[in-house]
Amino acid sequence: MEVQQEPELIYRHEQGEPMYYSIRHLTKFAYKSQVSESIMETRMHPRSDANQRCLTFHLSVSPRCRVFSYRDHLANHVHHFDIPGQHGQLVIVAESLVEVEPALELPEALDETAWEDMDREVHESDFWEMLLPSAFAEATPALEALATEFDLRRKDDPLTVLRTLNKQLYEYFDYKPKSTKADSPIELALSTKAGVCQDFAHIMIALVRTRLQIPCRYVSGYLFHGEGAHDRSVASATHAWVECFLPELGWVGFDPTNNLLVTDRHIRTAIGRDYADVPPTHGMFRGRTKSELTVAVRVEPSLGVPELDRELPVPEDWSILVEKAQALPEQAAPAKRSNQQAQQQQQQAR
Repeated sequence: MEVQQEPELIYRHEQGEPMYYSIRHLTKFAYKSQVSESIMETRMHPRSDANQRCLTFHLSVSPRCRVFSYRDHLANHVHHFDIPGQHGQLVIVAESLVEVEPALELPEALDETAWEDMDREVHESDFWEMLLPSAFAEATPALEALATEFDLRRKDDPLTVLRTLNKQLYEYFDYKPKSTKADSPIELALSTKAGVCQDFAHIMIALVRTRLQIPCRYVSGYLFHGEGAHDRSVASATHAWVECFLPELGWVGFDPTNNLLVTDRHIRTAIGRDYADVPPTHGMFRGRTKSELTVAVRVEPSLGVPELDRELPVPEDWSILVEKAQALPEQAAPAKRSNQQAQQQQQQAR
């Protein structure tokens, strides 16, 4: 199916038609010398909830191996595999087709009783995981100082306070790729006033939980960067944002990296307390060597459902990886699944 021009896509989407996103997420681990085993789990399978639905998902691994899957306690899809034997690189390609309905419009503000309504719902439900400090979202002296500077407290209504905080974080911090690492504590971004989407999300989560006592969770996924979008985050990487629980509205997404309320350009893959719960890849290898990580993401929109056997376009910067994979035809083949495993995955995705 031919992809339509973006202005037409946007117009028809605004009229209530769903958007379809074809996503290709490539990850490569290159080892300085051969390793004897790689054990890995991935969280790249988009969720089917709220206003989105994952129609197809396929995970290819090179070297070839058998891939297993399960759902974690937050209903995230987790795929895991073990590659025994000598190998000098590990390449993972996740391909998805996701349907996204237009997001519901949010009110400008909530009723004056919203704080009391939220406290009552929280008391009657199970939100404790998203209210307590977590590995990357803990209170620190620097965080408390920032909260004081922002005058962050319960006032007006929850939605208004969160809108303001979203904008404050966007204006206070610079978006600077490679200024932090995946395991950097929030103190680094707080001290330099710079970071990436992961840092913005962790700082907002810590502020919301400690100062506002609003259930707040970390979301990992993708952001479609369309024409006319002034996003600071890069299009060739995964993205992260925050969801807060509000009365009458449920979980509402905020993207402090780009000063956005989350809508239909955001595609969710996993939710958790913070990044430690939802890394796209998490694993280990056996051997004494160093590894180099390369990640590339491509999100392509269309209004109709693309043909299932349609090949997704390969960005130019992936050409080297593709050539190397093609040079190893036996290893580059997608991991095969039995009919029973495929049926089980389809049942889980409903």
